Amino acid sequence: MSNTILHQDHGEWVEITLHRPDKLNSFNDAMHLNFRSCFEEAIANGKRAILITGSGRGFCAGQDLGDRNPSKMDGPPDLSQTLTKFYNPLVRMIGAADLPVICAVNGVAAGAGANLALACDIVIAADNAKFVQSFANVGLVPDAGGTWSLTQLLGPARAKALAMTGEPLSAQRAADWGLIWKAVPSENLMTEARALAARLANGPTTSFAHTKKAIYAATTNTLVAQLDLEAKFQKTCGQSTDYAEGVSAFLNKRKPEFTGR
Repeated sequence: MSNTILHQDHGEWVEITLHRPDKLNSFNDAMHLNFRSCFEEAIANGKRAILITGSGRGFCAGQDLGDRNPSKMDGPPDLSQTLTKFYNPLVRMIGAADLPVICAVNGVAAGAGANLALACDIVIAADNAKFVQSFANVGLVPDAGGTWSLTQLLGPARAKALAMTGEPLSAQRAADWGLIWKAVPSENLMTEARALAARLANGPTTSFAHTKKAIYAATTNTLVAQLDLEAKFQKTCGQSTDYAEGVSAFLNKRKPEFTGR
């Protein structure tokens, strides 16, 4: 694994750290490929949760613009290639993963870095972190799923204002608005995030996977379609070993021991 991505195995779950602190963990092509490889390896190895965070004083400043500088290129760049080759597959991979993906935002999350965080299932941020849709500052539109996430989570009015002004949004306000789950004191961030990753990794991960799919589907389904989907997923979960274990533990007043099956 490249030293731009750090990987820590915690048994049932893994911690992936963006590690270009001198560049605020902005992505270059090699870092994209190494991150994807690390994520895919965690899934292939049967891990039951993934925690993503950043090194140093920031989470991620998005794309390293030094690699996309028109003044150093033969012609205007085709930025759609960066999205279709790197960011879009990454966002889809996070969404499709049949396990919880937690993001611990340890500092500024800007541009595609902010939207990478928002693509995760649960986002915890340090109270001194900020989310910045910095695209307008360089004449671009929010990408890496940003226009979708902002609109779905905040509504069109706030989505347009954040995208067009590029004003930083504090972690606490992001939590108050429902953009992330919660903001915590910076000194407690990794302790809380790791405890959450461990808790989810030892939970009923089959039900987590179906819950995740159902919530994504709810953004486009009618109520009738969603009711049918819930019934379908509940049938699957009700036939799982975890459901039998959960009921047994409840009735016998003990802690359940879930296996994700």
